[in-house]
Amino acid sequence: MRERTQRQLKEVLASGAVGTMQNRSERDTFAEMYALRLARLWAVERGLVFGRLDHVEEGRLYIGKLGLTDDEQQRLLIDWRAPVAQPFYRATPAAPMGVTRRRHLQTKGRTVVGVDDDLLDLDSLTDDDRATLNGEAALLAALDERRTGRMRDIVATIQSEQDRVIRGDLNGVLVVQGGPGTGKTVVALHRAAYLLYTHRERLERRGVLILGPNLTFLRYIEQVLPSLGENDVLLSTVGELYPGVTATARERPEVAAVKGDARMAAVIAKAVRDRQRVPRKPVELTLGRLTLSIDRAMLDAARNKATRSRRPHNQARAVFVRSLLNALARQQARKIGKGLIDEDDLADMREELRTEPVVKSALNRLWPYLTPQRLLLGLYGSPERLDYAASSLTPGERALLRRDGGAWTESDVPLLDEAADLLGDIDEQVLRASAMQAEEELAAARQAEESEREAELAYAREVLELTGLSDVMEAERLAERQRGDGPHLTTAERAAADRTWAYGHVIVDEAQELSPMAWRAVMRRCPTRSMTIVGDIAQTGSAAGARSWAEVLDPYVAGRWRQERLTVNYRTPVELMAVAARVLATVDPALEAPASVRELGVQPWSAPLSELAEVVELEVGEGGKVAVVVPDRLLATLGAEVTAAVAGTVVVTPGAGRAKGAEALDAPVAVMGVTDAKGLEFDSVIVAEPDLIAAQSPRGPSDLYVALTRATQRLGVVHERPLSEALRGLPGRSQTPANGL
Repeated sequence: MRERTQRQLKEVLASGAVGTMQNRSERDTFAEMYALRLARLWAVERGLVFGRLDHVEEGRLYIGKLGLTDDEQQRLLIDWRAPVAQPFYRATPAAPMGVTRRRHLQTKGRTVVGVDDDLLDLDSLTDDDRATLNGEAALLAALDERRTGRMRDIVATIQSEQDRVIRGDLNGVLVVQGGPGTGKTVVALHRAAYLLYTHRERLERRGVLILGPNLTFLRYIEQVLPSLGENDVLLSTVGELYPGVTATARERPEVAAVKGDARMAAVIAKAVRDRQRVPRKPVELTLGRLTLSIDRAMLDAARNKATRSRRPHNQARAVFVRSLLNALARQQARKIGKGLIDEDDLADMREELRTEPVVKSALNRLWPYLTPQRLLLGLYGSPERLDYAASSLTPGERALLRRDGGAWTESDVPLLDEAADLLGDIDEQVLRASAMQAEEELAAARQAEESEREAELAYAREVLELTGLSDVMEAERLAERQRGDGPHLTTAERAAADRTWAYGHVIVDEAQELSPMAWRAVMRRCPTRSMTIVGDIAQTGSAAGARSWAEVLDPYVAGRWRQERLTVNYRTPVELMAVAARVLATVDPALEAPASVRELGVQPWSAPLSELAEVVELEVGEGGKVAVVVPDRLLATLGAEVTAAVAGTVVVTPGAGRAKGAEALDAPVAVMGVTDAKGLEFDSVIVAEPDLIAAQSPRGPSDLYVALTRATQRLGVVHERPLSEALRGLPGRSQTPANGL
């Protein structure tokens, strides 16, 4: 299949950029189709075939990551998302769904290295079938594999409760509530692949957005969807939602709580109105020997007209300016004795006034063009503006917002997005006018170029109408491709550059961490409210995070969201979960930890903090990935200590970019705070000074619960401060078998 696709792509590309626009368009379309198919085939090479169904009616069906047929269109492989493959995940001995045997195939490259059979209808097996039975729990074998630093797909071992979530309806908001290790993230990613398969026409046009908690997490999950044959999905954090800004810096918890508060929406709106305020005294304009005056009545009339237009600030400015220029033109006519003037005279005088520097300066002060960045920096940097716009906040809260300059933080991005929604874009003509001299020099050339582009666009519209593809591709994109001088952007690339892009589906992971202001930004990107919300209220660490899903969703989709629960912990062994469950009880006694599916015989241990370097070396010797999760204030000190002791250690500092996150995932040892550990898993985890982690923020106990549930094999605690009652009594490391497998 791959060789055939490569041959087809080479044949298309060999034809070259010749012929009419229609010929070139058809060539590019076929080339893009074959290139995408080839990329999918390469991406799914690992574990392409992973199962077989022995079906009473269908015969033997092989299940894999993609559907494949031979040259005669005979079915060779069933896509795992196809309805006929559903029994592979749902069938049980009590409800076999027409299946006698389900076989799991474990492969290395193109070689089968293991077979695991589930018997669903023993009476229907032939003697030959009975003679070929094999069995070793495929799920537990996968769970016991060492971590690689990247999340793997679970397409071969999806469990029934996970499959129910994955195949849920596209429409509406689905909340997936699950404790640590229940597979929320990987289920959400497989759901994205399933929805793209089932609703490809709808979702390929609008795209799918997946929001994660941090950049390290995005690097951790980035290979899952390509391994399932899906490449055109946008992975982002909240800090990357505003095009042109990648905010990785983090606020202090108390500052983040204020910026994430829903009251900030009113603060931003009032900050915009503040820039439209009418001065109390008239504005005098000296034009040579003539003096014009903008009085309060003129300003009130202009402002009211602009406000009634219901346009965003930057677009409403045109209404405000026109009203004032009309009033000034009539005032000028009266002062020079022209008496009544007609509309043509008024237009001429208005344009003359518009070009006067003193008039332009006054208009810019009275109703300035604003960017979101300029608005927020002006707000943060001015106590007077903060007192006016943030009057609903306490003086202490306003003081937390005060700053002069500095890098944008993750908490700023939802506020920038809110401001952008209220301000609107600045008219491109205005932006061009700021470079008028250069524009005049290039006017003739641009006019000729524009005429050519208009002709190309008209042709593109005609082609799309004739072919019935006007709903699939924009005329502008087709015209750009005909010119051959622009990049062929994917849906994800175009969406990432467009703040107003409306996605077909949005998946939010670690959703409990989002602030009310962040939810406003997310909801703008999905007007249809087709969303999958993944998280665990018990793990909320952010001071601005969710206390309940109803609190988050009812303001937007009251009565129109549904919840599924994942109850089985596949990651954390029983021994480790018992310790984490005691900490969970300190968060809320009513919360219940998920049930673990396996025991390893290895007990969590404790050791003095002074032995940190030594125990890290010992854990590295046991094999697999090791994480040291530390309080934020000890990150630099303990990170340096571990780095000096173990070669290849990577310390993940707050705000680290994707490259640093990749280094940490690939390293034998990663030292990080709880925020960067969210959503990740490691073979061994060492938690340093757990009581400091619990005390470092209002949601500290939830953070400690997160830290204690990142391990798949071994868990240790190092401390010099006395341990809380929940962790007291852990045996020393020397008393614990190093490997209970």
